[in-house]
Amino acid sequence: MKLLVYIIFFVVFFCKCSPAKTDSVFVQPPNNAIVASDVDLWLTKGDQSEKLQKQNTMLVWSAAVNNFNTIDVDDTQTYQAIDGFGYTLTGGSAQVICQLSNTKKQELLYELFDTANGGIGISYLRVSIGASDLNTNTFSYDDVASGQTDINLTKFSLNSDTTYLIPLLKDILRINPSIKIMATPWSAPVWMKDNNNFKGGSLLPQYYDVYAKYFVKYIQKMQENGIAIDAITPQNEPLHDGNNPSMLMTAAQQANFIKNNLGPAFATANIATKIIIYDHNCDKPDYPIAVLNDALAASYINGSAFHLYAGNISALTTVQNAFPSKNLYFTEQYTSSTGTFDGDLKWHLKNVIVGSLRNWSKNALEWNLASNASFGPSTPGGCTTCKGAITVESNTFYTKNVGFYIVAHASKFVPAGSVRIASNITGNLNNVAFKTPNNKFALIVENDGNTTETFNIKFHGRQVTTSLVAGAVGTFIWQ
Repeated sequence: MKLLVYIIFFVVFFCKCSPAKTDSVFVQPPNNAIVASDVDLWLTKGDQSEKLQKQNTMLVWSAAVNNFNTIDVDDTQTYQAIDGFGYTLTGGSAQVICQLSNTKKQELLYELFDTANGGIGISYLRVSIGASDLNTNTFSYDDVASGQTDINLTKFSLNSDTTYLIPLLKDILRINPSIKIMATPWSAPVWMKDNNNFKGGSLLPQYYDVYAKYFVKYIQKMQENGIAIDAITPQNEPLHDGNNPSMLMTAAQQANFIKNNLGPAFATANIATKIIIYDHNCDKPDYPIAVLNDALAASYINGSAFHLYAGNISALTTVQNAFPSKNLYFTEQYTSSTGTFDGDLKWHLKNVIVGSLRNWSKNALEWNLASNASFGPSTPGGCTTCKGAITVESNTFYTKNVGFYIVAHASKFVPAGSVRIASNITGNLNNVAFKTPNNKFALIVENDGNTTETFNIKFHGRQVTTSLVAGAVGTFIWQ
């Protein structure tokens, strides 16, 4: 009798544990066996109960049929290559980060820029040429006494940035030597401007050639410090002359400057740094189109850059359709001191990450990398509500804000060299998909609705079923 019981037990056990092999069935393993999920999920919720947390949910490819919305990921359709994700490393950011103790600073830099040991792998930075409005004071790299000029740029110097910004960039490059850096001025030296002031005014035509050489000298001096500048824009927010510093530069002026001065100066000096135009809001796609309509100017231009304080992110596709051979970049969007974690997470993932990349951008950058507890430093008249992705509270303590997680959901999983692939938007599920250089696939999904969404991710005829609560963001990874 006992023998019969044992026989029945083993028959039942092996029948339950050894079904016919299929791609669609998840088999519960025997105790202590390890079965990897086919798809990994990293999750951030708007209520902050989970922030960039890898989930234990078992997501296994299946052929099951259901009535849920389906995101169909198709790697046979490819779009733009990705240059990277990150922030602007303002002078103020560098200053507050450098106030951390050496141990704490290195901890933060590895968390931000490392790719091998749990960091979020920031792969793109924007810096200012001279001061931005998030410096403690205004300056250029060629400031002279009032009434004087320096047309030979003999007084050009990076000294104003040798205390914080340049040493910090060197620290970052030791962690991630391949990081791309874009540089942009908020103003030309005041002696080159028609109002002799850092705020507003325009570049005087007689100094166009000198200003082009100013860019050349900047790139060369940064290279001497071991810092390669991948791209520049001629002017930050050229239609906003109310910031401190700032400078007005119309589309006609920018085209003139590039075709007659900046482009030829780069060619003469064998400068390979990309020239990227506009660097302002999505409400004026006519500006970059006007510049690119100048064939000679366009011959020196790599692409156009955008912010989204006005307009619609689809403006990038408007420019792409007009000039499909030119690249698109998304270079700035801030999170405010008055914003909420859940509101900013939803809006920025929908527009800055998913939106810009679905509209052909090669990168996606948030604004300020770091600030102090008072949302500074800033220039007089500069932004006083710009919240860094990091808040440096003291020399031994920092906190991670919503901007950290907005970028991390892309930067940690989508390295430079990845390629955007096709995926459809369904229901409230804003999403964008990529194939990475190591043949992994990444899908970033934001639930823009007010209720939990259960949905399928379909790939190569198989699918997994998963869900996101309202306002949550998930990055799904598979191979």
